[in-house]
Amino acid sequence: MANCSFFTDNVNLLVKLRSFVRFDRCLALACTVFATVAFSAQPMLQDKQWNHGSADCAVNKDPAIEVHSYSSTSYILRQNKCQSFEAPFMYLLIGEDSALLLDTGATADAVAFPLYETVNALVGEKHLLVVHSHGHRDHIAADPQFDNREGVTLVTAGGSGYLETLGIMNWPDGEGRVDLGGRELRVIPVPGHQEESIAIYDPETQWLLTGDTVYPGLIYVKNWDDYRMSIARLARFASANDVSMVLGAHIEVTHRQGEYYPVGTSYQPEEAPLPINPATLSLMHTELEKLPKANEVELARLRIIPMNLMQRTLTDFARWMMK
Repeated sequence: MANCSFFTDNVNLLVKLRSFVRFDRCLALACTVFATVAFSAQPMLQDKQWNHGSADCAVNKDPAIEVHSYSSTSYILRQNKCQSFEAPFMYLLIGEDSALLLDTGATADAVAFPLYETVNALVGEKHLLVVHSHGHRDHIAADPQFDNREGVTLVTAGGSGYLETLGIMNWPDGEGRVDLGGRELRVIPVPGHQEESIAIYDPETQWLLTGDTVYPGLIYVKNWDDYRMSIARLARFASANDVSMVLGAHIEVTHRQGEYYPVGTSYQPEEAPLPINPATLSLMHTELEKLPKANEVELARLRIIPMNLMQRTLTDFARWMMK
């Protein structure tokens, strides 16, 4: 998709909105040796084959929500690609007193996409806090399922009380904390892809959850300077803390380098693994700092693409419509 025309780029972005380097091999190897050792220590997710849709969705028998139990207190949920081509990943982390759900997927209908029922069965009587990696529709659509539910606090991205709930006093340079009871999560502001984007670090699993800021696929960047600073922030965080893996909200690339799925496809055989090596954050930071102005950056399993004026205008309009 790197050589697509201006028109194709905008059509592809519109489709996504509807649901709302080269690098020196020796240097890359030297930078990632230590991180690769730690990264390889959790092969379970690296080797996990997710439900990936069907060529003919009429015969698809996969559940609306695939639930992967990493442990009895850490779950990864994925929406069926035949229900939404975005097939977003959602994360459920459970502490002694409460639980946190990151993102609510791309479908509002509780019958077709029973997210609340699924999460409630896993959380039980504990209080549930629902937050979002950012405010695009494919991450917030099922919010109404959680609204006004007893024992649930739903905080909309950028809405009233958003920063207070996350414990962020200084945006974007500060850091928030959310205590689930014996499990304190750290919240890192990462604007760039979208204004309210956040990442969440869980010390228990050592996961760094990055939403659409970092994931295996095509990463569209609305504000280039903000994104550069956010990647620098994540790279510093990963170097200073024990991060086992970076987990984003989508998979859009095959296991073959540089081979991306067409936007809007409902079938993705041979997907790349969901986890990204934490050392990739340092590589991203290095490549972004080399550029005098916004330009595409290609790494092994992701491509960073700056939005043009029309694309930024479209995202602003979509954001206004959702308010």
